[in-house]
Amino acid sequence: MIKANNIHKNYGNLHVLKGVDLHIKKGEIISIVGASGAGKTTLLQILGTLDRVSKNNNSQLVINNTDINKLSEKQLSKFRNEQLGFIFQFHQLLPEFTAIENVCIPAYIKKTPKAEAEKRASEILDFLGLSHRYHHKPAELSGGEQQRVAVARALINNPEVVYADEPSGNLDSEAAENLHQLFFKLRDQFGQTFVIVTHNQELANMADRKLVMVDGKIVD
Repeated sequence: MIKANNIHKNYGNLHVLKGVDLHIKKGEIISIVGASGAGKTTLLQILGTLDRVSKNNNSQLVINNTDINKLSEKQLSKFRNEQLGFIFQFHQLLPEFTAIENVCIPAYIKKTPKAEAEKRASEILDFLGLSHRYHHKPAELSGGEQQRVAVARALINNPEVVYADEPSGNLDSEAAENLHQLFFKLRDQFGQTFVIVTHNQELANMADRKLVMVDGKIVD
């Protein structure tokens, strides 16, 4: 599903990623751990096509049989919208929109008809136990509910891969545990691949594989 070879990333003179190699199979749940500054989030952003690798003739990033380095910015945006989903620590929900409207945004970008997008959003919110929260705005939801809305938004376009950056870092222990269990339920139900950056060792250890980053490289 994901093949990354010799991935480098520089920000000026700062060499953040130093030749990362990574192969992830379809349907795997992978956790990436390491100290702050090890390069975890930078790697996740590159794997999620939110950032580009630094120019290196030997680097390669292939996601679902697509060579990412060969895509134009327009092609990349379309690929990202249709095949990838993202879950962030602070939800990134738009405060002026309701839960169902927030969930539908990626579908609207994909030009999915409104009725079809809302039907799909309703199905996912129902699956996540939020059928009574369709028309509530983020400020009216608990932290755990907001994060589940963010999960629904990530799933709306049936992505092949879901990337999560500290997804439970802003939740209490009960909500975090529920979210962790949800990832595995989603994988079993829909077959998505999950790549999760986390400091939560319980979540990291639940994954099919735990990868440890040290100083810009994967050491385990």
